[in-house]
Amino acid sequence: MRVLFFDKPPERTWALPWHKDLTIAVKPHSSESTVFSKPTLKAGLPHVEASREVLEAMLTLRIHLDDMTEENGPLLVVPGSHRLGKVPVASYETARTILGSRGDVLAMRPLLAHRSISSREGTTLHRRILHLEFTGLPHLPDGFEWHDFIAA
Repeated sequence: MRVLFFDKPPERTWALPWHKDLTIAVKPHSSESTVFSKPTLKAGLPHVEASREVLEAMLTLRIHLDDMTEENGPLLVVPGSHRLGKVPVASYETARTILGSRGDVLAMRPLLAHRSISSREGTTLHRRILHLEFTGLPHLPDGFEWHDFIAA
């Protein structure tokens, strides 16, 4: 339903705090919902925070276009945290750093607690990722529709 491109160039590094991917892109919708909350616009597209049931039916594939090393701001994850649903993780002591090679694909659930750290100062390494979101739910509750949905 959605593809994002993450680019962490060596001269303009960035980081993201611990989070779970709770929002989905939907077509404009104005009625009340018992399933969706916190409507917002991201890059001009309507988004809502989805229910646990909708998020549990999703899978994200992250295709690494560059090696992901300790030097260029890797992803950190808390294994098993997706099983807690939308509840924040109480402890990040079990966090693991995800390293990989160009061409590797990381499969993860949106409810997995994760963060991205900044690249090390002075690195010349780029980190680019294609982030693809999939779902087995072609139809959403409460009359909502995916912003883009391509049936297989």
